[in-house]
Amino acid sequence: MSRLEAGGPEDMNKRLRVPLLSVFATLAFAGNSLLCRVALRDTTIDAASFTAIRLASGALMLVILLRLRGVRHPVAGGSWPMALMLFVYAAFFSFAYRDLTAATGALLLFGAVQLTKMAWGLWQGERLAGIRLAGLTIALAGLVVLLLPGLAAPPPLAAALMIGAGAA
Repeated sequence: MSRLEAGGPEDMNKRLRVPLLSVFATLAFAGNSLLCRVALRDTTIDAASFTAIRLASGALMLVILLRLRGVRHPVAGGSWPMALMLFVYAAFFSFAYRDLTAATGALLLFGAVQLTKMAWGLWQGERLAGIRLAGLTIALAGLVVLLLPGLAAPPPLAAALMIGAGAA
């Protein structure tokens, strides 16, 4: 009997949950980049208005979801610093996409998110070795190549804004 058969469907569901959620999250983030880029390129909306609409509609959706779950008065659990980070992400993201392609913006954003997560882990005492160190080295090399001056290099301010969005 294989390992999958021995554990039954529940064990397989548990093993597939994180990879499937990771794929879904990655597709959602990529879709977000594509939709933002199209909205800022193909419509007359400006980056500030787009950011305000995104944040307001996100807050409204959260209220609706809480109401559907029967939560009438949620316990205050957020924080102003995290709210500020969400605003920084949304604003930097929108302003960066005025001058970046969807692919370049997504690459910079995803890279910055991963580097921020790794830096936090190192700050908290995690150590890099083996495959993690190799992955980090390859990712950093790709980011450096992307940002080198040349024909395909993104505008520096837009790249810095997107990296800031990813860090936020």
